[in-house]
Amino acid sequence: MAHQTQRTEAIVSRPPVDGKRQWNLESVEVPPLNDNEVLVEVVASGICHTDLGCGSAPDGTPGFPLPPYPRVLGHEGAGHVKAVGSKVSHVKPGDAVLLSFAFCSECHNCKFGAPGYCAKFNQLNFTGDGQAFKGTTDPNENIGGSFFGQSSFSRLTRVQETSVVNVSALVSGEDDLKLFAPLGCGIQTGAGTITELGSAGPDDKVAIIGLGGVGLAAIMAAKLKGCNTIIGIDRVPARLELAKSLGATHGINTATLTGTLEQAVREVTDGSGSTITVDATGVVPLIKQGVEFTANQGKMILLGVAPMDSKLEIPIVPHMVSGKHILGSMEGGVRPEKYIPQMIQWHRSGKFPIDRLIKFYPVADFQQAIKDMENGTTIKPVLVCNNNSICPQDNTLPKFTPGISLFISMELPCTGSPTQ
Repeated sequence: MAHQTQRTEAIVSRPPVDGKRQWNLESVEVPPLNDNEVLVEVVASGICHTDLGCGSAPDGTPGFPLPPYPRVLGHEGAGHVKAVGSKVSHVKPGDAVLLSFAFCSECHNCKFGAPGYCAKFNQLNFTGDGQAFKGTTDPNENIGGSFFGQSSFSRLTRVQETSVVNVSALVSGEDDLKLFAPLGCGIQTGAGTITELGSAGPDDKVAIIGLGGVGLAAIMAAKLKGCNTIIGIDRVPARLELAKSLGATHGINTATLTGTLEQAVREVTDGSGSTITVDATGVVPLIKQGVEFTANQGKMILLGVAPMDSKLEIPIVPHMVSGKHILGSMEGGVRPEKYIPQMIQWHRSGKFPIDRLIKFYPVADFQQAIKDMENGTTIKPVLVCNNNSICPQDNTLPKFTPGISLFISMELPCTGSPTQ
């Protein structure tokens, strides 16, 4: 049978006007699957600051090579498989899946267990596919997507096979999928930075700069690994208190410091400094201070995204004699298909309370979710499709034979709400 497109609904990001995002719920068409793609019906998707940045910068902004506007973003998706391409073997229609980043599987880093450092990471996760969706008011309009291999701000979306983690044996229903949606990016990045890149243990003194969702996930991971000193650094008192309740032994408020940040960190680490320092802000002055208060032979790990023209100047000889390591964290250095199930197990055992970071919003309220995220009242917003949405529900979607990639044309009144 000839493949046909399907109509669905997505949050479409259009060119910013006067520096303001132009995001709207729109009807879009999903073209047929390629051989290595999976059609996923998205149940929920987290919103990440990367989505906001990539949906507000004008075309041509220096940095990651995004497709031209319009584009569909979203990269913390969860849902159900509806169809698979002819070369897909690890999932089948009906499987519950969480979505993470895409990778090539062929370069040195992918083959040796570090897909976050894939040689084609930018191409597969940012450039994506400039024709991932089609407009419905203008059938000739191309809409970019395959953002992080998924574009989970669409109710139905074509997902790269490597972005798909099969969790059918680990979840019991849609409530689990909604809760676990953010595991595929922000939370795994924060946690993996501590447990994998940092190889943290009981003797470590850990300092986390920036207590958003990523930083707080790092706090929880440090507690899980039994680190004897865990320092949360932020300027928002409520975030510092939350960090302490999640495992931080100390909190440092940069807005009320009387001395330097280095002095404050060394004061609570017996003068030695932190053995693992994580920057989750991308703020260059804070990164510089982090390098300074990191202990000799300690690790300074960068995961906050600084402006693309930012530079970090390091005096060579003092750095050499200190033995300090400066590392970059891409997705926590993890393999999602192994690490996501591990995080789910930690959560179920009560050691990784991600539910304390998450607030759910109907997709129609995505603007409010973004506002709450930006003003700090919500740490990790998760958009969900509910029964009041005009999104197609399970009983209106076509049934697929396992292993067969099949598209059936549907005329659905898609004019009102997607997922994330």
